[in-house]
Amino acid sequence: MAIKQRKQSEWATATGTVPLLDMDRSSACCSSSSTSTSSSFTSTYSCPTPASATLEDIHSRSRRAISAEKLTCHLRHLLLAGLLLCLALAGGAEGRRHAPLMFEESDTGRRSNRPAVTECQFGKVLRELGSTWYADLGPPFGVMYCIKCECVAIPKKRRIVARVQCRNIKNECPPAKCDDPISLPGKCCKTCPGDRNDTDVALDVPVPNEEEERNMKHYAALLTGRTSYFLKGEEMKSMYTTYNPQNVVATARFLFHKKNLYYSFYTSSRIGRPRAIQFVDDAGVILEEHQLETTLAGTLSVYQNATGKICGVWRRVPRDYKRILRDDRLHVVLLWGNKHQAELALAGKVAKYTALQTELFSSLLEPPQTINGRADPQLAGAGGTAIVSTSSGAASSMHLTLVFNGVFGAEEFADAALSVRIELPERKELVFDEIPRVRKPSAEINVLELSSPISIQNLRLMSRGKLLLTVESKKYPQLRIQGHIVTRASCEIFQTLLAPHSDSATKSSGLAWVYLNTDGSLAYNIETEHVNTRDRPNISLIEEQGKRKAKLEDLTPSFNFNQAIGSVEKLGPKVLESLYAGELGVNVATEHETSLIRGRLVPRPVADARDSAEPILLKRQEHSDSNQQNPHAVGMAWMSIDNECNLHYEVTLNGVAAQDLQLYLEEKPIEAIGAPVTRKLLEEFNGNYLEGFFLSMPSAELIKLEISVCYLEVHSKHTKQLLLRGKLKSTKVPNHCFPVYTDNNVPVPGDHNDNHMVTGETKCFHSGRFYNESEQWRSAQDQCQMCACLRGQSSCEVIKCPALKCKSATEQLLQREGECCPSCVPKREVTAIGSGSSSASSSSVIVGDSSPATNATDLLQQRRGCRLGEQFHPAGASWHPFLPPNGFDTCTTCSCDPLTLEIRCPRLVCPPLQCSEKLAYRPDKKACCKVCPEGKQSSSGGHKTTPNNPNVLQDQAMQRSPSHTAEEVLANGGCKVVNKVYENGQEWHPILMSHGEQKCIKCRCKDSKVNCDRKRCSRSTCQQQQQQTRVSSKRRLFEKPDAAAPALDECCSTQCRRSRRHHKRQPHHQQQRSAGASSS
Repeated sequence: MAIKQRKQSEWATATGTVPLLDMDRSSACCSSSSTSTSSSFTSTYSCPTPASATLEDIHSRSRRAISAEKLTCHLRHLLLAGLLLCLALAGGAEGRRHAPLMFEESDTGRRSNRPAVTECQFGKVLRELGSTWYADLGPPFGVMYCIKCECVAIPKKRRIVARVQCRNIKNECPPAKCDDPISLPGKCCKTCPGDRNDTDVALDVPVPNEEEERNMKHYAALLTGRTSYFLKGEEMKSMYTTYNPQNVVATARFLFHKKNLYYSFYTSSRIGRPRAIQFVDDAGVILEEHQLETTLAGTLSVYQNATGKICGVWRRVPRDYKRILRDDRLHVVLLWGNKHQAELALAGKVAKYTALQTELFSSLLEPPQTINGRADPQLAGAGGTAIVSTSSGAASSMHLTLVFNGVFGAEEFADAALSVRIELPERKELVFDEIPRVRKPSAEINVLELSSPISIQNLRLMSRGKLLLTVESKKYPQLRIQGHIVTRASCEIFQTLLAPHSDSATKSSGLAWVYLNTDGSLAYNIETEHVNTRDRPNISLIEEQGKRKAKLEDLTPSFNFNQAIGSVEKLGPKVLESLYAGELGVNVATEHETSLIRGRLVPRPVADARDSAEPILLKRQEHSDSNQQNPHAVGMAWMSIDNECNLHYEVTLNGVAAQDLQLYLEEKPIEAIGAPVTRKLLEEFNGNYLEGFFLSMPSAELIKLEISVCYLEVHSKHTKQLLLRGKLKSTKVPNHCFPVYTDNNVPVPGDHNDNHMVTGETKCFHSGRFYNESEQWRSAQDQCQMCACLRGQSSCEVIKCPALKCKSATEQLLQREGECCPSCVPKREVTAIGSGSSSASSSSVIVGDSSPATNATDLLQQRRGCRLGEQFHPAGASWHPFLPPNGFDTCTTCSCDPLTLEIRCPRLVCPPLQCSEKLAYRPDKKACCKVCPEGKQSSSGGHKTTPNNPNVLQDQAMQRSPSHTAEEVLANGGCKVVNKVYENGQEWHPILMSHGEQKCIKCRCKDSKVNCDRKRCSRSTCQQQQQQTRVSSKRRLFEKPDAAAPALDECCSTQCRRSRRHHKRQPHHQQQRSAGASSS
């Protein structure tokens, strides 16, 4: 019982899930007999919290103490309910004996990358913080409508951790108004017949407010030493290190889209990549924490390495946290510190800025470094960011929003003058210079907005990252922050599918994705399918405005085979504005088609699946029946594995008819014929877009995404047809997601033993292809070897040719070209082939390609033959059948009749033995016939063999002669056992002093060695003897008392009884063992 309590406690601690007392179906949940045992319970941390409670209520409620009476009641209910829920969740007897944890990897390193969790995982379903649902225990129990679960927030060491709490709600059912209420399927509370009023307890389901989400879309944050003020408090300074001697500054952009908060960061080049990101509230409570990949070479992301940004997403932000974000009470913290860098924490408030909706450029403003490379102490904690919007129309203009601090003197309390300049450092040209005033300078955040006309030439320099923005105090010029204006800080790519826009019969398709570097260059990646280079394709970047399509850049010079990879170095401001507005596209033309395939680039935030190296093209299959319904279907898919070892994927389709679809992941070890294929259903969906994830994928399956050959397939759910298919590139798996082996023996495919039975999927890899279990084939490396697949291992053996005796008058032994064994061929055919008919019949003639058949009859004769299994044998051939695992059966010779093409496989007829069957033996394991020992053969002349004959093997038991002495017997191979001498070949039963003669043991002397064996009884013998004993016991009731009982084998009866006692004792020992474990 102590072990069960400890396991239940570990289960509750790891999952935060509270089991329930009553796990019956809906009809039993409202039964009056069990109402006395029902109550609501709590988790290990707190009592059930209503889903409508705010974060402040949770904080205040966590400070209250629970009375001793409630605690005792809760612990008693927790113990009883844990046993019932373990029985409900377990499958099979073994599962009922050992209660499984819901999160099996909660104590390993798989979950250590997410210390703060803001959503609950119930099975494989994620639940939003504050949501409620009915517990679904899966088959055979299904949904338990009397068990209401909710995802509540639990404060734990200045963190908010989501936990599942479940309770029995049958006590909350209103009393029935009739005498005989009934239970309806899908309901917990009993109702009266004909009553249409719903008496069930309503669930609190979060309803998204689309208007609210539209208004809270763009946010930004400035992270400096001055904005990190709340980290320096008495309660917080022990957790964070805010010492910032290098004046590191960071800025962030946030996009709230479909319940997800995408974040992007620009940080100072003076420090490396941070190790973690935290989202905290005003009180410093950690709401969410993301661990970042930190390697010596940077991150695994190609986009983040190229742009220097930090990208990610906070998925499924809870309702309470959305309210904190909307009220500007959310802070973000960047954490540095590992064995290669010092500890540092920077924080800033996430705030809404109107200019973010039209932002095209960004700037990170930092204090300039002195000559010795250190920051000015007067500018400690200073920094800023700029949000730049431009318009390149008839009158080009620029709008500047500055968010900054630290450039005011100590006595500047009001109406402080600043100098804001934009200049070209290379030529020392001043582009913009203005002296604004700040009415009430703040030590934390100051916002300043400026607008000015600007020339197209200066906008072009701005788009290439050439302009420097400087903000300094007019009174104290040494108080200055500055930074280059670069492309906006948001992490985003632009992607499109390339498909025909007409009813042409072309099979061409493709995809394109581009992104902007910090220097303003446009990196592009284009992949095409069925675009013939003979048609001289022309790939260009176009601007689509209505029906007008203007060519902006020619990308054809970088096109090689089916890819075009490169960058456009000098982009104009108009191109940049069109790109962010979604008006740029990619067009592929040929000599005959002005627009073979094209697509418009659409912006997408970079996170999870889109943070992988590159997408894959989902192509139509050549021989698929779906090509007629979807002639121009094409798709694009991204796939990646995050730092928590979860699989993320995103699929975009075009040209697929509206229907229910299924997304499958197919895996095979290598690309070879007959390779074993494993398919996993990822998700079912409809429409042209899918973004999803797969939780808790086993490590052994994750690693296959990197080392195996994987495909992504889109199937029709109803017709099961394969619509699109694409081969995955190698998906990088984080190191901590690799499977951990507990011993030094790494299992390999095909390494089996008796404890691991071979499944039907076991295959063998040989000569570049896979073969099924028990399949036979000729080796591709040597055609004269036969191979077989047995338990995942392939074994090959050289073909053994049978000994043939041809008819000397009409046949000749002939070995044709390409055959491994000779065969008997009529001499007339040998003469027609011209291969030396004058040779003797006993010789073998090899016919090669130098003397081919000269007429159609000979060609037909070569093609004629017999087929046995998967092997073809020409007419007249003879062979030994190949029977793995024993190899070739040389005792059987099969032949293909040259006239009737019938296969005959007679077995070798052995000559009669000249000795007893017991004395006969096989010379070797594969010998077809037994032979007699030389000294045991009977002679027609009456010759009597004696031990003095040197040709006789001295292993026979001869009749002892009184004239033989013990020395003579021992000299002839006899044995001496306990002062008794036995002759060579003599058999006897040993005699034990305490038990007498052992009839069930037989000893034999052979060549001076004694071997003793106990008589072994097979299972079938035991069953027959047991049945015979049962029948004889029934017959005794009707037979005379003096009737003789049937003879039984005493040795087998004793051995069979011992075997039965052993099998009966095993369950008894298991019960004792389990009882001992429970008592411990």
